[in-house]
Amino acid sequence: MEWVQQLVNGISLGSIYALIALGYTMVYGIIKLINFAHGDVFMIGSFIGFYAIAKWELGFFPALLLAMVVCAIFGVLIERIAYKRLRNATRIAALITAIGVSLLIEYTTIYFRGAQPAAYPEVITNKSFDVFGVQIGSTSILILSVAIVLMILLQFIVHKTKIGKAMRAVSHDADAARLMGINVDNTISATFAIGSALAGAAGVIFGVYYTKIDPLMGVIPGVKAFIAAVLGGIGIIPGAMVGGMLLGVVESLVSALGFSLWRDAAAFVILILILIFRPSGIFGKNAREKV
Repeated sequence: MEWVQQLVNGISLGSIYALIALGYTMVYGIIKLINFAHGDVFMIGSFIGFYAIAKWELGFFPALLLAMVVCAIFGVLIERIAYKRLRNATRIAALITAIGVSLLIEYTTIYFRGAQPAAYPEVITNKSFDVFGVQIGSTSILILSVAIVLMILLQFIVHKTKIGKAMRAVSHDADAARLMGINVDNTISATFAIGSALAGAAGVIFGVYYTKIDPLMGVIPGVKAFIAAVLGGIGIIPGAMVGGMLLGVVESLVSALGFSLWRDAAAFVILILILIFRPSGIFGKNAREKV
């Protein structure tokens, strides 16, 4: 039963990684950019939720929606100010810019509010339910439910809406999409908005689940979410979901075996192994290009 308990915990943690990883994989699928500032958008979402609950006395769902809206706008601003000018630049220039934007967000936050951690207010009463000998908390159920709803909503947007069709077209061939009348710049901004909104939701969920947040909290979850995206297949949306879940389960099982100090290292071991044996990820395919 303890193993099943750890599996439940791992799925809850993995759903947070999956929501963050979706932003990485969507942006990479559109403009082939690893947006390392994405983890800090997750941090901003967590603080927006914190102030919404603690200062403005909003409930969980209003705080979640507010964080998603603010992070969506924030993500578009990052894209327009920092990345749009580098659309045709070298990959390394865009990568260095992403790292710079990440540091700018972190230390601007520290400048305005300080580096001290904050305790998330208890907005949800955590009740435990006994299911076949496994204790499942109401917080875990809520986190998983919200994550699944958001993932289903994302799939609907990508496959059933006009903007989703535009995103898939730009991902396949941006020049051809532009010739067909698709506004590529607006499509890229929409991609950043959706990915950042999901990161904001993950930030609120993380705060509720772990109760402690700080301005540098986005670094490790951001890197792990990137690993989850690579594990599932960078640029592939279902891959990010599955990769996040798998990574969360692996970390929980490592903790269950008594190696809790090694749980962060496990994620990097997975990254090394996946890059050695299957660089395209679980759902990725090796594509050959004619020269």
